[in-house]
Amino acid sequence: MAINTREEALSPGIKGWCPGAWQPMQTGDGLLVRVRPPMGELSRAQVLALCEAADTFGNGLIELTSRANIQLRGVTDASWPALMSFLVENGLVDANPGAERLPPIMLAPGWQIGDDTHTGARLLQARRNALAIMPGKVGIAIDAGDAPVLSDAAADFRIERSESGGLMVRAEGYQRGTPVDSIEAAVEHLIRLTHWFVESGGSQAGRMRRHQVALPPWAPASVRPAQPAASRALGKQACGMVYGLPFGRAPATAWRKAVTPASVTHLRVTPWRRLVVKQALTEGTALPAVEGLISDSSDSRLLIDACPGAPYCAQASVATQPLAERLSGLVETSLHVSGCAKGCARQQAAAVCLVGHAGKFNLIVNGRADSTPVQTGLSDAEVIAYLENLGAL
Repeated sequence: MAINTREEALSPGIKGWCPGAWQPMQTGDGLLVRVRPPMGELSRAQVLALCEAADTFGNGLIELTSRANIQLRGVTDASWPALMSFLVENGLVDANPGAERLPPIMLAPGWQIGDDTHTGARLLQARRNALAIMPGKVGIAIDAGDAPVLSDAAADFRIERSESGGLMVRAEGYQRGTPVDSIEAAVEHLIRLTHWFVESGGSQAGRMRRHQVALPPWAPASVRPAQPAASRALGKQACGMVYGLPFGRAPATAWRKAVTPASVTHLRVTPWRRLVVKQALTEGTALPAVEGLISDSSDSRLLIDACPGAPYCAQASVATQPLAERLSGLVETSLHVSGCAKGCARQQAAAVCLVGHAGKFNLIVNGRADSTPVQTGLSDAEVIAYLENLGAL
């Protein structure tokens, strides 16, 4: 199919909305095109098509975001129409631009066909037009396994398992949620919550955690979620192989090699910048390490969240990933390196947060990118020296 114009795209750089495929965002290295894998899963053929798209229409890099979305970078105005045709033809993007305006749905990556997470996602997908029209950054998490795994991932409304083992629906900003009797009831309650959010002024707040209005009486925050489960370890697992992406990105050649074995069936994405490569394992199946991906859970780069930074992001005044690489062999605690105060790579507080400002770094301890710094205007060398004196390395 031929794609010649961007359908109702907003001007690049506008805050308060998230880029998509039909609505790309202008960045420092060209257009950023974001792909939402349906159900958080891609077939082997789709992964190979994604790699071809990155090499042919972008700069060859593929990123995985903290909301389990995939990003292609370096796309130009000239290459974008052909890219969109290719993505649609390979089932990577919905042919209807309107589908992209609906809230993204993030699934716990360990879902199985027919379980509550899978069923809830299918039910919600079937009724997505019943959701309220909400701001572009609002998201939904369906995390209905035995224990939540998406607790630290950004989502405004969640379906989770409660500490008593039942299902619950929880709004972001609340430690407790509302118990429900079934996954069908959970989906109905979540849809109703989205309408309450909009009707009570949530669109002005932008996100549920910033919405300073008490929940309605029919949505009591009365039960706690179950204790979170640990995120999946890297390396060989019963499901196949789990790889980490250094700072959330890797070249298409690495993604391609990860799905090269004939035993690979599909790939699932996670909000922890890990790829779950599902394989039909037999005795003696080889699961090789892949250059450009992390397969060792002790790799110190896993402690670091770093955005693309300059020159990839137009809003960043510093190069983030070179400093993150320099610090990766030294850190023993959580570290966030952000090109600006938006803090796109990590929403939670980190033990150490470095934030770019006017070509230098501000240093924050036990805070987010928008917290008050303890030191400002540091060069890369000064950051390392300061951290060594602070004892944070």
